[in-house]
Amino acid sequence: TSCKVTYVRNTPHGNNHKVRGTSFAHRGELHHAKRIVVKLGSAVVTRGDECGLALGRLASIVEQVAMLQNQGREMVIVTSGAVAFGKQRLRHEILLSQSVRQALHSGNTQLKDMSLPVLEARACAAAGQSGLMALYEAMFTQYSTCTAQVLVTNLDFHDDEKRQNLNSTLQELLRMNIVPIINTNDAVVPPPEPDSDLQGVISIKDNDSLAARLAVEMKADLLIVLSDVEGLYNSPPGTDDSKLIDIFYPGDQQSITYGTKSRVGIGGMEAKWCSSNCLLQVKAALWALQGGTSVVIANGTNPKVTGHVITDIVEGKKVGTFFSEIKPAGPSVEEQAEMARNSGRILASLHPDQRREIICHLAELLTERKEEILAANKMDMETAVSAGLLPSSMLKRLSLTPAKLNSLAIGLRQIAVSAQDSVGRVLRRTRVAHCLELEQITVPIGVLLVIFEARPDCLPQVSALAIASGNALLLKGGKEAANTNRVLHHLTQEALSVHGVQEAVQMVSTREEVADLCRLDKMIDLIIPRGSSQLVRDIQRAAKGIPVLGHSEGICHVYVDADASVDKVIKIVRDSKCDYPAACNAMETLLIHRSILKTSLFDQIIEMLRTEQVKIHAGPRFISYLTFSPSEAKSLRTEYGDLQCCLEVVDSMQEAVDHIHKYGSSHTDVIITENEETAEQFLQQLDSACVFWNASSRFADGYRFGLGAEVGISTARVHARGPVGLEGLLTIKWVLRGDGHTAADFSEHGNMKYLHENLPLRQTLAEQRDNS
Repeated sequence: TSCKVTYVRNTPHGNNHKVRGTSFAHRGELHHAKRIVVKLGSAVVTRGDECGLALGRLASIVEQVAMLQNQGREMVIVTSGAVAFGKQRLRHEILLSQSVRQALHSGNTQLKDMSLPVLEARACAAAGQSGLMALYEAMFTQYSTCTAQVLVTNLDFHDDEKRQNLNSTLQELLRMNIVPIINTNDAVVPPPEPDSDLQGVISIKDNDSLAARLAVEMKADLLIVLSDVEGLYNSPPGTDDSKLIDIFYPGDQQSITYGTKSRVGIGGMEAKWCSSNCLLQVKAALWALQGGTSVVIANGTNPKVTGHVITDIVEGKKVGTFFSEIKPAGPSVEEQAEMARNSGRILASLHPDQRREIICHLAELLTERKEEILAANKMDMETAVSAGLLPSSMLKRLSLTPAKLNSLAIGLRQIAVSAQDSVGRVLRRTRVAHCLELEQITVPIGVLLVIFEARPDCLPQVSALAIASGNALLLKGGKEAANTNRVLHHLTQEALSVHGVQEAVQMVSTREEVADLCRLDKMIDLIIPRGSSQLVRDIQRAAKGIPVLGHSEGICHVYVDADASVDKVIKIVRDSKCDYPAACNAMETLLIHRSILKTSLFDQIIEMLRTEQVKIHAGPRFISYLTFSPSEAKSLRTEYGDLQCCLEVVDSMQEAVDHIHKYGSSHTDVIITENEETAEQFLQQLDSACVFWNASSRFADGYRFGLGAEVGISTARVHARGPVGLEGLLTIKWVLRGDGHTAADFSEHGNMKYLHENLPLRQTLAEQRDNS
């Protein structure tokens, strides 16, 4: 008979306790791991020549383990490397001995030809174990961390008394905040016997099985296995179809093929894609998983990630292969990206009228199914209000009304009209030579990832723009709008299904961290964040090799010139600040020409702001003119996002431009003046994405620009800039039509000459197809 004990252990971070007997279901929960076993494979610890240790790599691993230990976690290391360390030491001793003997027997030619003998692994282990431990101790001492060596064999687990003694020793070491460093006693261990596992218990064949057995015996929360491979693959890495398995489930063993073993060590880390012996490695990980310990297999030799691989795993980042007993019902984000790309290519090849039909159908669904949408939105609003975590500005964005849905439908129909001639439009046509014509045409960017916070109206807008431009789309919405987003995405796919491309727009509903999504550089072509400046900054930092379209801040200025009209100033300043203070195109700094101070216009501006309950923060120059003044602005680079603004004084239009260049965010800036020459200089000199004369900053919007909708406002210097609509989601490709031409035809001895004649633009590819 057997019994299973279940208990709850306190975790070092938060109140998300893990029930003993069950592993963590998702990577995001790994940061709750309290007791962690780190297994270092031979390939991680040793150098490439298999003689000696990789000291730099080992030092970075020790630093990470010590840092986690100092956070209050309990760290255990299972290490290889004794054989390699001993091999280096014995070779040195043998060579030294030979050189002495050569000197003593210089006339003996036979001794001159002596070569190194084959070194037996157990002897190497015996010679290297003490040196390996001394090295660990010296490294951990640098971080004020104490270590202890524990050598074990298979017999220590088969004998109940020895197993209990071992467990007691390890528990006591952890209690005293000591890092146990464990290895098989390779000096005396017998060769592993195949199929020697006891009923329900894994035998110790190598350090992989040792780590798994210890992790379960010690009731560890997490086992990290570091080797010289990225994780498990579904086929040999480097082949066309090989893919790293992000999450491995117990039922997925058929997805792995096996081949050769690791280059070093007695048992060694087997290559997951190849050797039949590595079945033992996967078996060890699955056995630990079944015992309630989560497992991650990752690369510990890659110099780009070695310095943070362990901490990244503990933080829940997508590193290596994560073993989980729970398989989500839907596809992985990688599979979603692949489905979106394949379906997006079909979407791009549709006739413009078909894409227009999809968008118009979506617009109809927004009004026909508004009760369903509003019911879901009501659930989200009630949840958000009861939680009390969202500010009023975000609650306003989260809320949907019949008027908002009608407005969305109108915007979508505008996008549908522009979808007629977007993809495949000929921008340039040149006759390079006789019967050799070159065209530049518009094409979709590819796969877009749009990450948005509590703004569900963003979903149909962005979806329509992606459909019109023939782009595939991955959507990652905020959890605050989960119910609304689910309904809107279902309606979007319903509209796409009219022409069989429903997979072109995917909603990422898994527990993927945004940082992990931003690393999918081989699957995503452009990231578009829609949300707070903090969200945009976080994504810009996390994006690895993927361009990000957006702006991190919306520090918009309104400059009131000496020649400004009183009526226009009051109207524009009020609208720019008070119409929607949380918007990125709202005024944050009001610049006033010095000559306006102590005039009736200045008094009217201040009175209007007070009436609108706008809190004024005085800039350093403005505060010097006043005896009693508002609170001083803490920074001139502040995006308030509320009924607050900074007020500063300048001496001229040029000084206003200089101020904006220094403190602005290149978003939207306004001049109010009746002097046309001053206005033109302002418009010309300022290099913001949007520059307005006698118009509110709130006009910086795709809908107001006639774009139908926008995916965001970009302050970047390349590609799209300002409100980004349909045109910003297109790129170009070159099409060359020839008649057997070769480059040699245009060489020094060739018989053809370049003409480079500009030709009239002809129809789009779709129109050419229709006419033919």
